[in-house]
Amino acid sequence: MSPSPVPSGLPLRLGDSGPAVRDLHQRLGSSGFSDTGDVETFDDHTERALRAFQSSRRLVEDGICARQTWSALVDADYRLGDRMIYLRSPMTRGDDVTDLQQRLGSLGFDAGWLDGIFGPDTERAVRDFQHNQGLAAEGVVGRETVAAFGRLAGRQSGVKTVAEVRDRERLRERSGVHGQRLIIGEAGGLPAIVHGLARRLRLDGAEVLTLHQPDLSDQARAANAWDGHAYLGITLADYGQQVSYFEIDGFTSHGGKALAERCAAALQPLFSSPQLSQSEPVKTSGMRLPILRETRMPAVWCRLGPAPLIVEHAAAVTDSLREAVAMWCTESPNDASLSTN
Repeated sequence: MSPSPVPSGLPLRLGDSGPAVRDLHQRLGSSGFSDTGDVETFDDHTERALRAFQSSRRLVEDGICARQTWSALVDADYRLGDRMIYLRSPMTRGDDVTDLQQRLGSLGFDAGWLDGIFGPDTERAVRDFQHNQGLAAEGVVGRETVAAFGRLAGRQSGVKTVAEVRDRERLRERSGVHGQRLIIGEAGGLPAIVHGLARRLRLDGAEVLTLHQPDLSDQARAANAWDGHAYLGITLADYGQQVSYFEIDGFTSHGGKALAERCAAALQPLFSSPQLSQSEPVKTSGMRLPILRETRMPAVWCRLGPAPLIVEHAAAVTDSLREAVAMWCTESPNDASLSTN
């Protein structure tokens, strides 16, 4: 099954109309958010339904349907068992794949990172599971394989997935900044902060890859190919400060959460200082943005704004993030959480 095309009119927002809006309403309805008003017009009803969908999916709740929200709507089309899943090109994506990966991982089969993408690691885990259950180990998830998961459902409750165990093991590999392979990325507008942070971390002895692609899935693929130890991304926001880490129902990246809390704690004094004429909390949140979901390592996404404020104080932001990364690289995995919510 070929992936659904991305509408040419994105982003969709209040006041828009046309076929893409009609498609948006249909996808919102199939996801359980059907109070969308006139199917031809993006109106107040649409915006409320879209915000509710974004909230349920741990996305940025801006009421605008851009690429990330559209991708989430497409991913939500299927539940496990609705379609045959197998290794293909382009690789199959969706909520059903995420569910499959979680089920495999909780039963001790290594499906890789919970990225919602049916790749070679997930296929290998499916074959192992099918062999274990006396099924034909063909790597295709059909009715018999889904039924086997149903019979074993009671064994999965409260069990750590393989991905969670691996995520925790990564934290034990840290022994300081020196020798760490770190990725610093941005999607446009903040190259000075990225290059400044990379320069400081290299002076600390880290290997650093900088990424500037606007497509965050491209950044995730580059980060995975480089096999980094952690990813830190930065983008501009209209207002407010938020540092996000990967989290879905049933799984939290503990490495990402710890790094997010370090970043928020280091940034907080800057955004509470008198010279900025403002005082607001730097929040942390578990989200399932593609850049967090698709990077197979602890990852954080910093949304900082407004733009004039961040650009003017770029050096201070850079110093704060460098301090956060350095502390994260040296802290014990058993250190207490730095809750900043």
